[in-house]
Amino acid sequence: MQGIDVENEPQSLTAAHTDFKKAYPDYESTQVLGEMRATEYALLDQKGVVYLDYTGGGLYAGSQIRQHMELLRDGVFGNPHSINAASEAATLWVDRVRAYVLEFFNASPDEYVSIFTSNATAAIKLVGESYPFKSGDRYLLTFDNHNSVNGIREFARSKGATISYVPVIPPELRVDERSLRRQLDQPAPGGRNLFAYPAQSNLSGVQFSLDWIEEAQARGWDVLLDCAAFVPTNRLDLGRWHPDFVTMSFYKMFGYPTGVGCLLARKSALARLSRPWFAGGTITIASVQADAHHLAEGEAAFEEGTVNYLTLPAVEFGLRHIASIGMETIHRRVSCLISWLLRELTVLRHSTGEPLVRVYGPTDMRMRGGNLALNFYDAEGGLVDHRRIETRASQSSICLRTGCFCNPGASEIAHGLSQEEMAEAFKDGERMTLDQFLSILEQKDGQSAGAVRVSLGLASNFADVYGFAQFARSLLDIPAQEI
Repeated sequence: MQGIDVENEPQSLTAAHTDFKKAYPDYESTQVLGEMRATEYALLDQKGVVYLDYTGGGLYAGSQIRQHMELLRDGVFGNPHSINAASEAATLWVDRVRAYVLEFFNASPDEYVSIFTSNATAAIKLVGESYPFKSGDRYLLTFDNHNSVNGIREFARSKGATISYVPVIPPELRVDERSLRRQLDQPAPGGRNLFAYPAQSNLSGVQFSLDWIEEAQARGWDVLLDCAAFVPTNRLDLGRWHPDFVTMSFYKMFGYPTGVGCLLARKSALARLSRPWFAGGTITIASVQADAHHLAEGEAAFEEGTVNYLTLPAVEFGLRHIASIGMETIHRRVSCLISWLLRELTVLRHSTGEPLVRVYGPTDMRMRGGNLALNFYDAEGGLVDHRRIETRASQSSICLRTGCFCNPGASEIAHGLSQEEMAEAFKDGERMTLDQFLSILEQKDGQSAGAVRVSLGLASNFADVYGFAQFARSLLDIPAQEI
């Protein structure tokens, strides 16, 4: 047996923080967020919670809630589909928020419209169900995509379009760019071609090139950019980048409100979509006897029913909160913290010399964001069930997430799962749960289809990442079955 590497020896929080600030001097320029942690996000420290699930959902500031409650307390707001005073008050706010969303992302109102949805998934579905696929058309996407983007393939397949995936390459899980360009060079001639990818992986934190947008469009592709994991800690400038469709959930940016997302669509691309049905709010006129309808123009044709008019003002409060801090400040803080955590985790070794963790994706900061996926292994190299890690972390008031994060493609490649192994889950047509599938893999050869995800955001501080590093150290030399 070897002795534990000196790098595994823990420092006190104070000493570690001092060394951290020396190693990452840029962190000092983000002190406004440290001060805000003590006021706007005071409950974290009051309750002793280490929150590490920002990719799952952001946290809201106290001022956001106060502003929204004051607005509702002092105003009378009615359904916008009318012209009475209460209706007009709500309409003014809806229009105001719609305009500010465009302003926040530097999207010209001459080029883009903002369409409110219930979340990013609903925004993606709007594109998928309305995209004018026909036989011979193409839907191209990367292995690394949220299931909501994967789901568009069912709309494409039902209309006879071809579905193609571009692989990601382990261990960093970056896209095979030569393969991508071969695919982009083969759009359906004279047809419709849709290319979809995430600006940032919700699993590995890999950030994919925004240059692909223009490259794809120049070759005849429409581009859907899923920004749900990207925009909470990165600046998206739609004056510089011009994807045809951008999807996001606001709660991932600033916690409150939930239940509101957005599709930012170029007007030229929106005009190419064909709605498969109509609903209240999406038409100018419909008739039962004439069996006909006329769709409204622009965003109105895609906002089904009444928008969430009482909640929408909170979106502006949240965006203005982010703007007051500065997205660059948030990005800088998160980059410093995740870089330190990556360094700390990847040097941890059991007394046998075996690594404690395996990180899926980049272990440096080149083109990566503030979330990372990993699994824990014991001193004999045995995999520790990620569900046990989540339970143990919860007992220490650490909030993180485990599973495949609705991103099966990247997860399958990360865990080395073959096409044959995945087909096993579907061979008899019987529904298999994720837990059942995990059990089969573990019994077979100790593989996993899930991982632990740690993700940082605007309220994260050094104590949070230090706390997780200490938690990780506490697992050294403990057999997997004992965790």
